[in-house]
Amino acid sequence: MEKPAVLKASTPGSHPLIRAVWLSAFALLLAAVALLALGAVAYPAVALIAAGWFLAGVIAYVIRHVRFLGTLSRGERALRAGDLAAARAVVAPLVDRYPVFPPVQRLAGLILYPSGDPLSAATMLESASRSMRDRDVAVTLVASYAALNKAGDARRAALLRPDDPDVNLALAWAELVALGGDRRRGAELAAGLPTDSPGRAAMAATLQAIAAAQRGDASTVRARLRDADDRFVLLAEDEHAFLGYLGGVALRELGALDDARDTFTLAMETAPGTIGEALARRERAHIPSGSGSPASSSAQPSSD
Repeated sequence: MEKPAVLKASTPGSHPLIRAVWLSAFALLLAAVALLALGAVAYPAVALIAAGWFLAGVIAYVIRHVRFLGTLSRGERALRAGDLAAARAVVAPLVDRYPVFPPVQRLAGLILYPSGDPLSAATMLESASRSMRDRDVAVTLVASYAALNKAGDARRAALLRPDDPDVNLALAWAELVALGGDRRRGAELAAGLPTDSPGRAAMAATLQAIAAAQRGDASTVRARLRDADDRFVLLAEDEHAFLGYLGGVALRELGALDDARDTFTLAMETAPGTIGEALARRERAHIPSGSGSPASSSAQPSSD
């Protein structure tokens, strides 16, 4: 879904032929008015032709717009079902045709982020957020900036929905891990995160493990990672991969570099083509090969 270099904005129902029909109808209407002013008897026929052309243009516009909405709906359903490949295939043509239309930018961003492209997702969602401030846009935009190591941008994006629990989950991640993050604030956010679903509970536990690692509290790191692991059976593979990435960060912060590398590798293998795999790959690349550590023998990987 890469954006072409040169594109012109258009509305989902528009088409050059439809515009030509409307312009022709308007020209015929002006001609009918002129004939009426001149007293010509042909003006009613010209006016009827103009009305017919205008009506045909409206009908064609509505049909195209309905088709557009249907395509958008199919992309949304594929995304909700976790079929990212199908969602990308459905939405890619819409991005080519309507690159600046907010609903298209929104859906494209929501697909690009879990597909492992937070940069493109942030670009799309940042633009969409100017006119669409729904929950999914806010959560995914904050997460995209966290993935890009931009804590300041994540903090700003969180203002779209400052009281949303999932926005705070993403913001805690940004503060704890991203460049320029406020580690103390991140630890405070992590301590108060919601645990009312397996996914939220597992992420809260893993973020608390990162905060504990930054304090040098190895026993809490191990305990919180075990708590997250206990919920893995209830989560999808893409969630496993993402939590594996975060668990690897906790182990790396603790100094258990061998365990962190193993955890990143497992996350990459669990769900290829997802944001968890992309982030785990990036972080594993930053660990020197063969770098053991005293802490690695006492720390545990974040997933089995």
